[in-house]
Amino acid sequence: QVQLVESGGGSVQAGGSLRLACVTSGISYITTCMGWFRQAPGKEREGVADIDRSGRTNYADSVKGRFTISKDNGKNTLYLQMNSMRPEDTAMYYCAAHLPLVPCSAVRGSMSYYYRGQGTQVTVSS
Repeated sequence: QVQLVESGGGSVQAGGSLRLACVTSGISYITTCMGWFRQAPGKEREGVADIDRSGRTNYADSVKGRFTISKDNGKNTLYLQMNSMRPEDTAMYYCAAHLPLVPCSAVRGSMSYYYRGQGTQVTVSS
C-alpha cells in the first residue's frame, strides 16, 4: 500500500525558511518521479519541483534559486527546502509520486501524479 505523509509546514515571516518532509511507503525511489505541488485558496494548482529517478531536478520559475528538492532513498523521504520565502508562497503543499518508470516530463505540466499526500499548510507573512 502506497502512503505519503507530509510534515514541516507552518508559519514563517517573509525571508524565512522551512523544510518540508514527505515520508513514504510502497514507493521505489530509484524508479519513480516524485515532486511537490501547491495550491492556494482560489488559485490553480502549481507544480513546485520534481526529481526523477536519477536525481535530476526541475523547478518552477517562481521558486528557482530559493527552493531545493531532494530525496533520501534509504530513509524513504522526499524533502523540500524553502528559503527566502515570500507571502506568495503561502499555500497547501503536497508531496506526490507517479507510477514507476514514467518520466517526470510526463506529469510536469498536468501534475497528474498517481499518488499524493494529504498536504501540509505553509503560511508566509509579510
